[in-house]
Amino acid sequence: MVIHKYNPTSPGRRQGTVVHDGTTRKRAPEKSLLETVHRTAGRNGYGRITSRRRGGGHKRRYRIIDWRRRFDGVPAKVAALEYDPNRSARIALLHYADGRKAYMIAPNGLAEGATVESGPMAEPRVGNALPLSRVPLGSEVHCVELEPGRGAQLGRSAGCVIRLASRDGDYASVILPSGEMRKVHVDCRATIGQVGNVDHALVSIGKAGRNRHKNRRPKVRGSAMSAYAHPLGGGEGRTGAGREPCSPWGKPSKGGHTRNPRKTSSRLIVRKRKK
Repeated sequence: MVIHKYNPTSPGRRQGTVVHDGTTRKRAPEKSLLETVHRTAGRNGYGRITSRRRGGGHKRRYRIIDWRRRFDGVPAKVAALEYDPNRSARIALLHYADGRKAYMIAPNGLAEGATVESGPMAEPRVGNALPLSRVPLGSEVHCVELEPGRGAQLGRSAGCVIRLASRDGDYASVILPSGEMRKVHVDCRATIGQVGNVDHALVSIGKAGRNRHKNRRPKVRGSAMSAYAHPLGGGEGRTGAGREPCSPWGKPSKGGHTRNPRKTSSRLIVRKRKK
């Protein structure tokens, strides 16, 4: 993958960069694996804005990803590596030997024409999905399930990698990208390798328009607002915070614990994430 910087033909081009990630399919995606997406623009069922600064953006269609890798024992050929507008990672189109087609998250190093497989008897190669009980200790994995058969929930975004640390009885210990170590049942599946598009975090947006294409509207600082619009607003000229950072309704927005201490899965966390 290569970070490409264009000639400074405009202020946006001067600052912006793009990543050339080796996608091989430039035409329309597989039509049988597409769904329409209903965009809410941050509004709930009553039409009230509950997630601010959302709206607009380019129209997208959802690519159906096979999170469970449910076709065990059937080899699949990687027909193409494609761009997915709904996620930071790239996706791979699989053509199975029995004629079925599916999408999967493309790991780093997977090339067009490669063969992948899933199931307990699959080899621990890049792109193969198998239970944690069959993965060698110390391996790098992604797309890890939290419950057997539920589908991948951990390590799905670009560049993510999870390391299998140990196994003890019915549970395996994995180290997440945040530094958290937690136990996962050994029957949960994981895909070998690191998620592709590793340079995604190094891309510079360059201009506000690219964020508008992503359905992200402008964000105004609370200290730049009027006093009646935000607790941090008002004052003659620029002022210091004066109070703790908070939302427009006065709720503290930094430093608070957001995880429910009575959550049942807390017993599976061996070490909390890095501070």
